[in-house]
Amino acid sequence: MKFLDQAKIYLKSGDGGRGCVSFRREKYIEFGGPNGGDGGKGGSVIFVAVENLNTLIDFRYRQHFKAQNGQHGMGSEMSGAKGEDLIIKVPVGTEIVADDGETVLADMVEAGQTFLAAKGGDGGRGNTRFKTSTNQAPRYAEPGWPGEEMWVWLRLKIIADVGLIGLPNAGKSTFLTAVTKARPKIADYPFTTLHPNLGVAWTDGKEIVLADIPGLIEGAHDGIGLGDRFLKHVERCSVFLHLIDATSEDIVRDYKTIRHELELYKESLLQKPEVVALNKIDSLTPKEIEKKKKLLAKNTTSPVFAISAIAGTNTADCLREIAGFVPLKKKKADSVAEIEIETEPVRKPWSPLD
Repeated sequence: MKFLDQAKIYLKSGDGGRGCVSFRREKYIEFGGPNGGDGGKGGSVIFVAVENLNTLIDFRYRQHFKAQNGQHGMGSEMSGAKGEDLIIKVPVGTEIVADDGETVLADMVEAGQTFLAAKGGDGGRGNTRFKTSTNQAPRYAEPGWPGEEMWVWLRLKIIADVGLIGLPNAGKSTFLTAVTKARPKIADYPFTTLHPNLGVAWTDGKEIVLADIPGLIEGAHDGIGLGDRFLKHVERCSVFLHLIDATSEDIVRDYKTIRHELELYKESLLQKPEVVALNKIDSLTPKEIEKKKKLLAKNTTSPVFAISAIAGTNTADCLREIAGFVPLKKKKADSVAEIEIETEPVRKPWSPLD
């Protein structure tokens, strides 16, 4: 399955059905009077967050979503049927943004959460509604009211407990493979990871979701390399695991480069808890490992671990440290079907005869 974290779609709620102009025609009933029914209300467009999705790829092949129109009213005071609501399922963590690209309409952060994006149009009233003592045979009815239409952006921000950050080839994908059953692409060249990968790890009976994002380089905030496009996927994380290549000539510079890019993207990211892991220590001598570990400890207040993801050295201890920053998960809704979708009460159009 391809990963897509942004899509633009068109929404159109259903139009209300028009009211009916009709009169009673039964034999032996004199002055039968009007009996036109009301039109049905148009269907609404409703977003629902579900757990079993992790990409917006479905919206690449379908960009237009239209709810059903309400049926027209009929004689014998029969109202038209209400249009069926259109339910659009999106992954948990999806932001629904207005066409201007800035106004956030809804943030779908919990499974089962709903958002009424476009309300269906009200149905028009039939001529029965306009009967008065001075106008006992009205020959007009209201047309249905149009539904709402709009373009919106869908932006997915993966909800994970731990965000893996670091320069390209720091060993993020290797660490994810070592502690979870995820199998991202691993190779000995930069930018092997081109889209975020998720994995679930268990430590001391606690479930932890890790997100591996493409590596950052200096100038990523200006679009260099893969840019900071994927940094939004670590905004919701509880803690960062900052991996540093132990074989690098200047590990302090590598550490500060990533921290600087985080600050330029969003300063609040620097306030998140962080665990630093000096990776690939299987390529160093014990003396070199101790020296570089102390050097890192002087330049950060975060816990520092010396690990080897490929050999599994100290990965369990590092994972246990990370788990301390992850809050216990709340119980989520069992199914979307059990969640009631609340909408505003139907408002009848104003009429001078009311």
